[in-house]
Amino acid sequence: MRVVFGVLSLLIVVAIVGILAKKQLSSGVAPAVPATADAPGAPVLSGTPKQQVQQFKQAVDAQMQQARPMPEDPK
Repeated sequence: MRVVFGVLSLLIVVAIVGILAKKQLSSGVAPAVPATADAPGAPVLSGTPKQQVQQFKQAVDAQMQQARPMPEDPK
């Protein structure tokens, strides 16, 4: 008798989780992110994926060439 209640409760829980997952997945498309929400200084990539990789590498190299500001001594 305990096994029957255990299996029935497990099936009920699985059904509830399935219903909630179905509602969550069918709730609609993801909200659109505005283009201005990008990180500041992030390069705008365009073209083929190979060109985008090249543009990204160039942007990273350009950032790496900039001098890092040195902290002032609090003495």
